[in-house]
Amino acid sequence: MPFPRDVKIVDLMMAIPVSETNEEWYQQFKPLLMDEESRSHFRMPAQYLFKDIPRLESSGDYVRFLIEQMDRHGIDVGLVGYFEGSEAAAAAKRDYPRRFIFDYPANPNLGMDEIRRVRRIHAEFGIKSVSVFPCGLNPQVPINDKKMYPLYATCVELDLPILINVGVPGPRVPLYPQKLEHVDEVCWFFPELKFVMRHGGEPWEELAVKLMLKYPNLYYSTSAFAPKHYPRAIIDFANTRGMHKVMYAGYYPMGLSLERIFAELPAVPLRDEVWPAFLSHNARRVFAIGG
Repeated sequence: MPFPRDVKIVDLMMAIPVSETNEEWYQQFKPLLMDEESRSHFRMPAQYLFKDIPRLESSGDYVRFLIEQMDRHGIDVGLVGYFEGSEAAAAAKRDYPRRFIFDYPANPNLGMDEIRRVRRIHAEFGIKSVSVFPCGLNPQVPINDKKMYPLYATCVELDLPILINVGVPGPRVPLYPQKLEHVDEVCWFFPELKFVMRHGGEPWEELAVKLMLKYPNLYYSTSAFAPKHYPRAIIDFANTRGMHKVMYAGYYPMGLSLERIFAELPAVPLRDEVWPAFLSHNARRVFAIGG
């Protein structure tokens, strides 16, 4: 099961850095955090789960910095977040149009204003997906909540995949909004929706496999997990009936270094024919990325 060196990798969870520590990303979590360690001592809300969180060298051009890291590890395309008015995202789209695709992190609490924003950003900027972190919203919004349904319907109409965090969240906030059983209702009601599970789904990874068998448009990405910790049920599924369902996603620079990810990936026990699908082909199909 050798790790292929000639596949044009698609990484479905990257971010353009904003500073040496990127602590700015996590201000939205602070009102939800109750413990002093999370509020005052963590650089990122789930820091207790990660070791050696990347600390970046100061750079005047973080877009170019990210491209250099991608080139070093054979990543052809990275999915990064887009926030309205982001100069870094605009520069990435302008200077490296083939290397980046963009995701809009949506807040369903904002109602129709957010739906109109998604439509406008899709038309003007060309986002390839929408994402939601149900446990990280304030107030939190469960995966199957009525506030989510207009967003799901909009993604169906625009033919955009939606990436949703599932399973127990890393930050010390309540888990209920991300219980994996909620996914069942959404996939039942929106059979055309391309739903991509993020962040592991633990401890319900076996349920994730059952639901992927059940629903043709339900997928899994490996975001925020070091390769040596990929759930066994997911690896077994990818090697059998789930070859076209499981997609690679990292977590750089939020929590995992690319050096660690690509040092551990060759030991993942995927079958030879599964590697290209996992690293590239599945994401290119689901997110409509050119080869």
